[in-house]
Amino acid sequence: MRPDLLNPLFAETEGLKGVGPGLARPLGKLGLTRVRDLVYNLPDRFVARRAVGNLDEAAVGEQIVIALTAREHRPSTGRGPYRIMAEDALGNYVALVWFGRASYSAKKLLPVGEKRWVAGRLDQYGQSWQIVHPEHVAEDSGALAGSLNEPVYPATEGLTQARIAALTGQALGMVPELPEWIEPGLLAQSGWPAWREALMRAHKGADAAARDRLAYDELLANSLALMLVKASNRTRRTVPLRGDGRLRGKLRLPFALTGAQARSVDEIESDLAQDAPMLRLLQGDVGSGKTAVALHAMLIAVEAGAQAALLAPTEILARQHAETLQRMAAGTGVQIALLTGKTTQRGGAKAREAILMGLLDGSIDICVGTHAIFQESVTYRNLALVVIDEQHRFGVGQRLMLTQKGKATPHCLAMTATPIPRTLTLAQYGEMEVSKLDEMPPGRQPIDTRVVAVERMGEVVEGLARHLATGAQAYWVCPMVRENETADLAAAEARFAEMQLRFGDDVVLVHGQLRPEAKDAAMERFVRGDAKLLVATTVIEVGVDVPAASLMVIEQAERFGLAQLHQLRGRVGRGSAKSTCLLLRGEALSEVGRERLALMRETQDGFRLAEEDLRLRGGGELLGTRQSGDTPFRVADFEQIARLLPMAHDDARLLMERDGGLASPRGQAARALLYLFERDWGVQLLRGG
Repeated sequence: MRPDLLNPLFAETEGLKGVGPGLARPLGKLGLTRVRDLVYNLPDRFVARRAVGNLDEAAVGEQIVIALTAREHRPSTGRGPYRIMAEDALGNYVALVWFGRASYSAKKLLPVGEKRWVAGRLDQYGQSWQIVHPEHVAEDSGALAGSLNEPVYPATEGLTQARIAALTGQALGMVPELPEWIEPGLLAQSGWPAWREALMRAHKGADAAARDRLAYDELLANSLALMLVKASNRTRRTVPLRGDGRLRGKLRLPFALTGAQARSVDEIESDLAQDAPMLRLLQGDVGSGKTAVALHAMLIAVEAGAQAALLAPTEILARQHAETLQRMAAGTGVQIALLTGKTTQRGGAKAREAILMGLLDGSIDICVGTHAIFQESVTYRNLALVVIDEQHRFGVGQRLMLTQKGKATPHCLAMTATPIPRTLTLAQYGEMEVSKLDEMPPGRQPIDTRVVAVERMGEVVEGLARHLATGAQAYWVCPMVRENETADLAAAEARFAEMQLRFGDDVVLVHGQLRPEAKDAAMERFVRGDAKLLVATTVIEVGVDVPAASLMVIEQAERFGLAQLHQLRGRVGRGSAKSTCLLLRGEALSEVGRERLALMRETQDGFRLAEEDLRLRGGGELLGTRQSGDTPFRVADFEQIARLLPMAHDDARLLMERDGGLASPRGQAARALLYLFERDWGVQLLRGG
């Protein structure tokens, strides 16, 4: 149960003064549905203003607060702005300018002949001074005292900065005092304020100590939750799986296992032989051979008389996995079935019925599929190992359901093709043991990566035409960055229309706003080879395997993070043909953008690129990381994760091992912290534990 002390923080924002249904909608859009969300919705930046006695004291481009007297209202003509000519204490004139609807309020704000205090940015228009859309107008200077250092919050349509600030002020007034959960020595050494004071300070100014304290709290809650899951997993009992090697001995793989694959198989085999359920993450770059390792793990389960299941995030990936595994395991006699939502459509109800019977009586050894494999109607005779591909795509609830399908808790192997920096691995998978595939199988050709200026677009399209004429396939990726989704989507659709004019029905389009059926149909045409060019935003399925696709064009490559560029590049280079990746760059290239593209040319080591990506993004170019889902944190940014997470991890371990765990006084405070950051499911649920 959540401690009563936290109840004010979990009250709905709809209960705040001034919030009706009209305001609840934009608040919901920003995820600000509870008081807690508002107090942790920290400012993006602060506007510093200077109070000046007259315009001569101010500089053009400066944010100022000044007393002005309105002398003349000049209503807009046609589409022009509404202007108010105002005078300072020395008789200097400045035009206060409003466009559109904003002008309605301007008429009342500044009556002619009366003095008002105005806050805004002083600009020059021709030979005259002007302030466009003044941010504040008040009758006395006291009302603008708080505007000299003003927070700027993430905003959306229908929610002004003033309204967010007022609601945040109300929310901060409801914040209780909480007991301290940080180890006292660490708190003193870091010079951090107490929790409540840190929140107040973080909303008042650019206070690094307050921000660090709040980020650390979030990282500590996460580390503690993961540690609790790990500890709880160790106390559970399951059936140890010991294979005798008879099936693995019959495998006829096209190549010998690399050292990294053999090491990972040994680690998994050792885990499976224990009576505590395995929780292991297999991290491998694109093409490093994760599927072969997963097959060895599943064969150990089958040799031990049990069943295994492989869960993939999409229909196409599930089918590809099933085909690959059937090909690899052809000589072993192991029965592998594919079960997805479309199984009934493809083979009729009888095909589905036969698979369900086979899973129930144990004649099917390995089941591959989408989340359909853990629906209530699916019962296994003895499911003892679950392999989850692309771990981050599956929610906690889904994983929990799946692990309840066995008689005992099944062993769990999660796989990801996204190389993750060490600190983020600790943050996202801290309860799992990690196996790393950091070698490439022999014969895997490097991808020729080139950076091309966007002015040479014509040459690139001609090169693409020659490439498609040989019968090969290609990807063309357009950027999809949240800030301007509509414009990005339009750009992708325009590029598709352009390519269609040139290549006709050989082109298909895939983006996140297409209906799932339309997206699947387009992807299938491409996978089958019926379409030669796939124009897409970054939703291209992770892991989709199209060996005939040997050219990747990434438009405005400087807008992508390194890890994302590397993932996209990994869609090609899967067949025998030499593959090329063209990074089209725009004219305005930042220093970070330039370094990113140079690194892409220089290396194909995903683990090195992941570490460099963290370093570059930590350097202040965050590229919408809050939205992109590649960090589970709301308060801590990349730089703070890299710097503070190891400390948080050690502190969580101290609490559990030295300071008496959650039963001690500090542990009771930490329990409140887990609820505050909604990591309270940690004990029972996290990672399906």
